[in-house]
Amino acid sequence: MKKIIVLIISCFAIGGLLTAQTLNVQVGQVKYQFPAEQAGEMNYTDGTTLTVMDKVFALAEVGSMFVNDAVVEDNRVSVVYDEASAKVVVAGNVAKYLTVSVSGAHVDIAQSEDLDQEITYTLSGSSDDGECYISGSYKATVELNGLTLTNKTPVKSGAAVHIQNSKRIKVKVMDGTTNTLVDCASGSQKGAFYVKGHPEFSKSGVLNVVGNLKHAIKSGEYIELKEATLNVTSAQGDGINCAQYFLMKSGNVNINNVTDDGIQCDIEDTEVGSTGETADHEDEDSGNIYLEGGQITINTAGIAAKGVKSEGDLIVKGGTIAVTTTGNGKWDEEDLKTKAAACLGSDAKVVISGGTLTLTSTGAGGKGINCDAAFELSGGEVTIVTKGALYYHNGTTENTNYTGNTDNVNSDYYSSSKGVKADGAITISGGKISVATAGRNAEGIESKTSILISDGEVTVNSYDDGINVGGDGSDLIISGGYVYSRAMNNDGIDGNGNVYVKGGLVYAIGANSPEVAIDANSEEQKKLYVQGGTLIAVGGLESGAQISGGTCKQTTSFTSEAWYALYDGGELVAAFQTPATSSSSSGGTRPSGGPGGGPGGSKKLVVYTSSTPALKSGVTVSGGTTYFDGAANIGGSVSGGNSVTLSNYTSSGGPGGRP
Repeated sequence: MKKIIVLIISCFAIGGLLTAQTLNVQVGQVKYQFPAEQAGEMNYTDGTTLTVMDKVFALAEVGSMFVNDAVVEDNRVSVVYDEASAKVVVAGNVAKYLTVSVSGAHVDIAQSEDLDQEITYTLSGSSDDGECYISGSYKATVELNGLTLTNKTPVKSGAAVHIQNSKRIKVKVMDGTTNTLVDCASGSQKGAFYVKGHPEFSKSGVLNVVGNLKHAIKSGEYIELKEATLNVTSAQGDGINCAQYFLMKSGNVNINNVTDDGIQCDIEDTEVGSTGETADHEDEDSGNIYLEGGQITINTAGIAAKGVKSEGDLIVKGGTIAVTTTGNGKWDEEDLKTKAAACLGSDAKVVISGGTLTLTSTGAGGKGINCDAAFELSGGEVTIVTKGALYYHNGTTENTNYTGNTDNVNSDYYSSSKGVKADGAITISGGKISVATAGRNAEGIESKTSILISDGEVTVNSYDDGINVGGDGSDLIISGGYVYSRAMNNDGIDGNGNVYVKGGLVYAIGANSPEVAIDANSEEQKKLYVQGGTLIAVGGLESGAQISGGTCKQTTSFTSEAWYALYDGGELVAAFQTPATSSSSSGGTRPSGGPGGGPGGSKKLVVYTSSTPALKSGVTVSGGTTYFDGAANIGGSVSGGNSVTLSNYTSSGGPGGRP
C-alpha cells in the first residue's frame, strides 16, 4: 500500500505539470476530488494516514485512489441517490471542513465550525429509504436537481432533507426538474423538508412535499419564495410553517390535504417580537406574511384551520390567491371560547393593496378574512363566499348547525360565518370586494371598532347584517366609492353608533320590517346622517334620520326585479335593479316580492341625490359600466320606462322604518 500511494503521489505531481489532473480519494461511498493546481504538498505519515489539502485520511478507510482529468468545481458537494445507496462527491478545497458519513442512502454531512465559505450541495437521484442531513454554522446553497427522496427509517431526524444550519440557505429548485420529498411517519423532525435557518427558494423547478409526521415544509426562521413551484400534496400539520416572516415575490404554491393551516408564520420571540413593517422585510421578529406576486392555491379541511395565518400582519400587494377552507369550528380549551376556520387569519392586521383573491369557507362558523386588528383595502380584487352554518360549543356540547336564538347566549359559545371580521377598524379606500354569506347569523363585513369607506367598490349579499359596526358607539362612515349591501334577514347597513353617508353611490337593501336598509343605534341616541352622495335604500331608513345637503324622496310601491333609472335634476345618475325577492326577518325563507316588497311587510324605496331625484321604472339599459355584480349601471343610457310618483321622505317611522 505504501509503495502504491507513493507512486500515485509521484505520478500526480508529474502529471500536474503536463495537464490538469485530479486526485480522487474514495472512502466508502464518498469521493474526495483534489485538483493538481491546488493540492500542493501531500503528506504520507507512519503508514497510517494521508493528508491532502489539510484533509486527513486514515488509510485503513481508503478504498481506492486514482488520478484522472475530472473537472472539479470549488465549494461544491454532490449527492446522488440510487435507490438503496447514495454516492457523495466532495470538492477538495472544502474537504477539510466536512465530515461525511453514508449508511445505505442515508447521508450525514457535518460542517466544521472553522468553515468560512459557502458550499453548494447538489442533490439528485432517487431513493425510497434515504435522507440528507446537513449540519453546521455557515450559510449554504442547496440545489434540488431531480431528487425523489422518501425517508422510511429515521437514521437522523426522519425528514427527507434536514438542514440544521441556522443561517441563510439558498434552495434552488433547478429549472426543468421535478423533485419529491416524503418524510417518515415517525421520528423527531418538524417537517419533511426542514431548515433551521431561513430558506430562500429560487429557480423554476417543481418541489413536491408530503409531511407524514407533521408539517410539509418547516423553517425555524423566515422563508422567502422568489421563484419555483412548491406543491404540498398532504401534511399532518401545516403545509408551510415558519417563524419571523414569510415573503412570496413570485412562483407558485399549491397546498392540499393538510390537517391544519396552509401557510402559518409565527413571531419568533413573543416577548420581544413586534408587528412592525419594514421596506426590506428585515423585521425578523414580526410574524408578518408578505404576498407580493405569484400564485397561491390552498385547500384545507382542518378543524378551525386557516388558509394563510400570521401572528403578525398579513400584507397582500399582488399575486393570485385562491383559498378554500371546509373545516368546522372548535372549542379552545385555553381561551375558553369557540374558534373558527378562516381563509385569511391574522393576530394583527390584514392589509390588501393589490392582487386577486378568491376566498371560500364552507365549514360551520368559517370566515373569509378574520383579523384581531384592522382590515385595510386600497387595491386589488377580493371575492369572498362563506356558506357555513352557525357553530356552537359551550365547552361540553357541540352543535355544527345551531338554529337557536343567540340573543341571550354567551358570545364565546358560538361562531357565525362572516365575509370579513375585524376587531379593529375597517378602512376601504380602493380596490374591489365582493362578499356573499349564508348560514344563520352570517354577516358580510363586520368591524368591532369602526368602518370608513372612501373609495373602491363594495358588494355584499348576506344572511344577517350586510355591513356592520358591532362596537358600542362606533361610527360607520361612507364618503365615496360604490357600496352595495343587501341583507336577507336583517339590516343592509347597520351601525351601533352614528352612520354617515357623505358621498359616493350607496345602494342598501334590508329585510322586511322592522329591519331597514340603513340602521343607526337610535336606542342609544345615535343617528343616521345623510349628507351627500347618491343613496338608494330598499327598506327605508332608520327613524329619525337627519337629511341635509340634498333631497330625499320615497315610494312605497315598486316592482321587484325591475330596472329603474335614477335622475338628479334631470341628469341620469345611475340605473339599478331592485331585488328579486324580499326576505323575512324571522327565518331563512325568501318569499316572492311584488309591489312594496311583497308579503312579510311593506317596504319603502328611498332615493337621495344632491338636487331633486326622479325615478323611471321598467327601463332598458345599454352601455355604461356595471357594478355590484350587475345590480347597477353607471354611465350607460336608458330607454323606455314610466315615471314613478315620489313623495317627500319622512323619517318619523312607518312602513320600512322603525317607529
